[in-house]
Amino acid sequence: MELRNIAIIAHVDHGKTTLVDMLLKQSGTFRENQQVAERAMDSNDLERERGITILAKCTSVVWNGTRINIVDTPGHADFGGEVERILNMVDGVCLLVDSAEGPLPQTKFVLGKALKLGMRPMVVINKIDRQDARPDEVHNEIFDLFAALDASDEQLDFPTLFASGRNGWAVWDLNDERKDLTPLFQLVVDHVPAPKVGGVDEPFRMLATTLEANPYLGRILTGRIQSGRIKTNMAIKALSRDGKLIEQGRASKVLAFRGLERVPVEEAEAGDIIAIAGLTKATVADTICDMAVETALPAQPIDPPTLAMTFSVNDSPLAGREGDKVTSRMIRDRLFREAEGNVALRIRETENADAYEVAGRGELQLGILIETMRREGFELSISRPRVVMKTDAATGQRQEPIEEVVIDVDEEFSGIVVQKLNERKGDMLEMKPSGAGKLRLVFHVPSRGLIGYQSEFLTDTRGTGVMNRLFHDYAPYKGPIPGRRNGVLISNSEGEAVAYALWNLEDRGPMMIEPGWKVYQGMIVGEHTRDNDLEVNVMKAKQLTNIRTTSKDEAIRLTTPIRMTLEKALSYIQDDELVEVTPKSIRLRKKLLDPNDRKRAEKQAEAG
Repeated sequence: MELRNIAIIAHVDHGKTTLVDMLLKQSGTFRENQQVAERAMDSNDLERERGITILAKCTSVVWNGTRINIVDTPGHADFGGEVERILNMVDGVCLLVDSAEGPLPQTKFVLGKALKLGMRPMVVINKIDRQDARPDEVHNEIFDLFAALDASDEQLDFPTLFASGRNGWAVWDLNDERKDLTPLFQLVVDHVPAPKVGGVDEPFRMLATTLEANPYLGRILTGRIQSGRIKTNMAIKALSRDGKLIEQGRASKVLAFRGLERVPVEEAEAGDIIAIAGLTKATVADTICDMAVETALPAQPIDPPTLAMTFSVNDSPLAGREGDKVTSRMIRDRLFREAEGNVALRIRETENADAYEVAGRGELQLGILIETMRREGFELSISRPRVVMKTDAATGQRQEPIEEVVIDVDEEFSGIVVQKLNERKGDMLEMKPSGAGKLRLVFHVPSRGLIGYQSEFLTDTRGTGVMNRLFHDYAPYKGPIPGRRNGVLISNSEGEAVAYALWNLEDRGPMMIEPGWKVYQGMIVGEHTRDNDLEVNVMKAKQLTNIRTTSKDEAIRLTTPIRMTLEKALSYIQDDELVEVTPKSIRLRKKLLDPNDRKRAEKQAEAG
């Protein structure tokens, strides 16, 4: 059977996963009456809730005698580590672009990687049925993007289809009849080359591209067979990138992708994308091969992490009440297990035996790891995110990560956005109208300056602005950036919050807790209207008297408290604060709970 391997790449929310749904449907992968979840490829709970793809996944369809292996890739820069490796596994890419939004930073990121590998992308302009669609302008923007990324003449001559993934049709020309996705299937077969791999008679070699832990089969490594064939129970070994032997073992299971299922097969040949179980130490970017092979396959180095947080044991007075995984040993095992499968993460043990430094590609990636762990029953204390600096070997200068930020915003809000990003040491590169009274602004901003900016940005633009960001490069340190301007209200004792006390404290600033919530000494209960921290008593009940007046007995009406989501909390805290994360709650607290310890630390900091 003929083979084609293709990855679908796009910016987040441009419709990759929905398009794959339709390809599966129209290729006859599902029965007519089969119940299939919408966005079938987004299998994990967090992906479904947030409507984003986090993990790359494979599927395969058969169309007119050709098996097409399709890889659905993540659209967020934080999961870029996934995208880079996946491109080594396929021979063609389908670039999906929203017909209204046009190419965005993530489009540029994944496309740049594909062009570097010498692939000839095909373009699908999706969501043509949107009211604000502008397909012709977007087509020109895509051509400009290809040119800006130094595409060769061959790559610039890309075929373009217009489609609506949700409605399941694609056409060459907007005036053509809109029936189904046949033009897209045909284009994949005609445009994407067959896998360029070694012969079936050569020894077996495969580059591991993704990894997952399965409770029944152990480590499962997915990749494309570069040469030879593999049979179940065959003796295999794993080599690292520099050719050193990692381990030897047997392929206890060989799984091929058939529709949405992974099916055990007896044998697989060069060119096919398969998953192998049986090895215990091999990881992503290792070469899985026959015993006779001595040299490893070339693998992409992974971009360095740019953001780090400290994960430590929850030591607050309320620890252990909501989660069942609270010890440092459990947290350590879970983090190192995550790092095995997620190559973009780096875990390091710190001087403190109960704390681990976790470095990754961005706030979203680390936020999703924390969210996954709390759902598994973990309790953690998380420090403020900080950027990973590096020193330039030649000049000895301290360098920090810089991000390219693209903002689409209504003209009336552009002034405040430019002002805020200037304060955060951002440099504006361009400002151009993007239609419908909107402006597109492009900045280079230090990663430090963007920590916590997302919520401020949404407030400033009344929720209408769209911000996309992407790691650009390292540049010399830009100097201090002003942080949060307000202080916080801190509880001075342990107990339950009382409505009367919260009502009396309302003029001090907005609250973050509700009556009846358990609080403890050192826990942050609200935001102070001034720039200093203030200790308050949220348990002070109303003094009961035997005098009755109408005004005294009025019901207390409280202002709605600030709701802290995980991402909001991480971006809100300062260096001397922590986020306490449990399966049911997210609380903010001071690192040092005792006020005397805090004063002592302040004095030492001033003296030092």
